[in-house]
Amino acid sequence: MNLGRENVFVTGGAGFLGSHLVDSLVRHGANVTVLDDLSTGSRTNLNPKAAFHHGSVMDIHAVRESMRAAGLVYHLAADATTRESSMGWDTPVRTLETNVIGTLNVLRSVVELGLTAKVVYASSAAVYGEPLSTPVAEDHPTNPISPYGISKLAGEKLALAYFRQFGIDVAVVRIFNTYGPRQPRYVIFELLRKLQTDQTRLEVLGTPSIVRDYCYVSDLIDALVLVAERGIGGEVYNVSGENPVRIDTLVETILAEIDLTAKVKVEYTGRSWKGDITKMVGDISKIRDLGFRPRVDLKHGLEKMLESDWWTTFSTNHVGAGPQHTSRGT
Repeated sequence: MNLGRENVFVTGGAGFLGSHLVDSLVRHGANVTVLDDLSTGSRTNLNPKAAFHHGSVMDIHAVRESMRAAGLVYHLAADATTRESSMGWDTPVRTLETNVIGTLNVLRSVVELGLTAKVVYASSAAVYGEPLSTPVAEDHPTNPISPYGISKLAGEKLALAYFRQFGIDVAVVRIFNTYGPRQPRYVIFELLRKLQTDQTRLEVLGTPSIVRDYCYVSDLIDALVLVAERGIGGEVYNVSGENPVRIDTLVETILAEIDLTAKVKVEYTGRSWKGDITKMVGDISKIRDLGFRPRVDLKHGLEKMLESDWWTTFSTNHVGAGPQHTSRGT
């Protein structure tokens, strides 16, 4: 697929991941239409060269009307208001309704409009649940332990059922932890936000031994574009940054990056939350075969995040000067 001049429809295109994807698609020369209800996304994230429809994936009429000309569909919209420390347990009905019915509406619309569009469905590593072993490959059993993980797995099942029954060219991308500019929540953002408020004490949820596999947002977007161009219908692809790190090492890296190592007392709550997974590391051999190569390691990703105009604006508007980043070169 050549993205130049392609009509691309993106749900959730005003959100963290969606807006970066839209920016990339525009750079490729695509004609992009965004559907977003702005419940968690922001107008400031919207690329001015993309057409914008204010609406929800829960409204099938809004989905149909904004999707009509699409030759490529990215479905990223989901219930993203849930905190990582709840994984949907605080709002299980909303999480399941939005993520399952919203996905159904997108797939139904492709069929009912008679489109030949390729569909890329953004799923999550949360579908695996607690891994039996790591790194986790796509054929690992799926046993989600949270409403969020269950909802994303249900979306996958719907997508693959539409592939088999209606011939939709749909590929699934299981996204591991992603970070970068415009991120509104989750571990790295929350740690930085806390340090804006108090640069003497940092409370970290969970235990130091929790392991996550972090992917910088530009690498994830490269993977999403690659799956549209080369991904095979009916297949599932893991995407991670091959940056597995313990939470205590992550905290140390962040503190070193903003020159607070000797100034902050770090305290771990020691309590896991419902739906928490102690170790999640992705095997990305399958998408590597398509040509994907993560390019941004954790240290440089943090530098890019902290040096971005977005972080400067966020720090100024929300807390004040915030933690200062000092570039040490590469």
